[in-house]
Amino acid sequence: MRNFSLLMFLALALVGTAHAGAANAPWQNARQMIVVTTTDWNANHGTLRAFERDGDGWREVRAAAPVTIGKRGAGWGTGLNLPQPSGPMKREGDNRSPAGVFRIGTAFGYAAHAATALPYRALSATDWCMDVSGSAHYNRIVDAKVVGAAAVQGSSEPMRRDLHADGDQRYRLGFVIEHNAQAVPEGGSCIFAHLWKSPDDATAGCTAMAPPVMQSLLAWLKPQDHPVFVLLPQAEYERLRASWRLPAIDGGGAR
Repeated sequence: MRNFSLLMFLALALVGTAHAGAANAPWQNARQMIVVTTTDWNANHGTLRAFERDGDGWREVRAAAPVTIGKRGAGWGTGLNLPQPSGPMKREGDNRSPAGVFRIGTAFGYAAHAATALPYRALSATDWCMDVSGSAHYNRIVDAKVVGAAAVQGSSEPMRRDLHADGDQRYRLGFVIEHNAQAVPEGGSCIFAHLWKSPDDATAGCTAMAPPVMQSLLAWLKPQDHPVFVLLPQAEYERLRASWRLPAIDGGGAR
């Protein structure tokens, strides 16, 4: 546990090097922001809001929507923010969603195309996300036809869940949340925003939502606006909001 915590701290510190102030933080060029807040570290349900930068402030652009997150709540992930002293830390298999600020990566789905400006990966039956720490492909989506079947041995994340998991539709549409991009061993892997099984079903660490919410987000997101994904318990959000220059959430709105 001590070695893991040290590795994660060093990775977070490396990400944050030369970004001591919010004005210089890597997400300050973001003009689109998805914000998920939860009641506390252990809550597995939350509220999603979407914002666009409006001058020096933020404007909310869609109605707040319910989401589900990790079964055990959230823990600090490895993203764009500096290390924080409070709260649990995300690690592989802990059923917590990563907290912090993260780049939004590739969209994916079962169909050949999707209505989004994000880079899109049409998933195949041989696509897997590698959740085995220590693998050369840890925390990456790979095609077994390309890397070889042995390279995905042990992964529990087939991306075509409809073909491998009794018709499961959760990955029919989604996008990558770029947690642990450095693939720190045991740091946590395969973190996505995807469709929920139901409003009552929490996840293994992803953020899940209703199909219309996902469709709306994918249609709205633009790579040129450097979109980011933020997940924080409400108290942490309020503590960090001013220094991180996050939208001020006031009931259902922002300022």
